[in-house]
Amino acid sequence: MAAPESAAAGQAPAEPAPAPPFRRFVRAGDFVFVSGQASVDEAGRLVPGTFEEQLRLSMENVRRVLAQAGLDLDHVVRTGCYVHDPADALEFNRLYREYFQAPLPARTTLTGCLTDDVRFEIDVVAYAGGEG
Repeated sequence: MAAPESAAAGQAPAEPAPAPPFRRFVRAGDFVFVSGQASVDEAGRLVPGTFEEQLRLSMENVRRVLAQAGLDLDHVVRTGCYVHDPADALEFNRLYREYFQAPLPARTTLTGCLTDDVRFEIDVVAYAGGEG
């Protein structure tokens, strides 16, 4: 009897995908490093949508992770932003200003670097200043 294709590939048919090997955040002294947050639900499944919808869900994920560390967006001192389509750059800057005000965090933005289904991703560094 032949094995099912999925078994031949070394994976049971109903076996869930392995969890990615990273933590949502790491505290190092007064700094909190938040891993890249994209438009995913709490189970880690990608939530498709427009650029704005994906950015907003990504930012809500950042807020949630920062809250777990006892912080909020006002503590962010650096952002790394990844925008799939360079044509979204103007919209990105407009939306970014809704989440971060002066003094703005240091920022690096890369475009054209994500897969077609992920339109935005962000990682941040926050400064706790002795809090928490």
